[in-house]
Amino acid sequence: MAKRIMQGVVVSDKMDKTVVVLVERKVRHPLYGKIVRQSKKYKAHDEENQYRTGDMVMIQESRPLSKDKNWVVTERTAVAVEG
Repeated sequence: MAKRIMQGVVVSDKMDKTVVVLVERKVRHPLYGKIVRQSKKYKAHDEENQYRTGDMVMIQESRPLSKDKNWVVTERTAVAVEG
């Protein structure tokens, strides 16, 4: 079975070897047909603590690493703008 891959923004990097990634997706409302943004936060494994808040990253599904961490950060697609 293929592992799911998602793209999102790191919203927290305060934990050791873990980042929280916010993934947004657009879905059509079933009754009204309007396109609505839905977001969900995923905890992802960051072995070297190299990703910072604001970075755009790709995460991939993996085996359970802890109680609520089932994702691994695979790559950084955009660096956070400091300012």
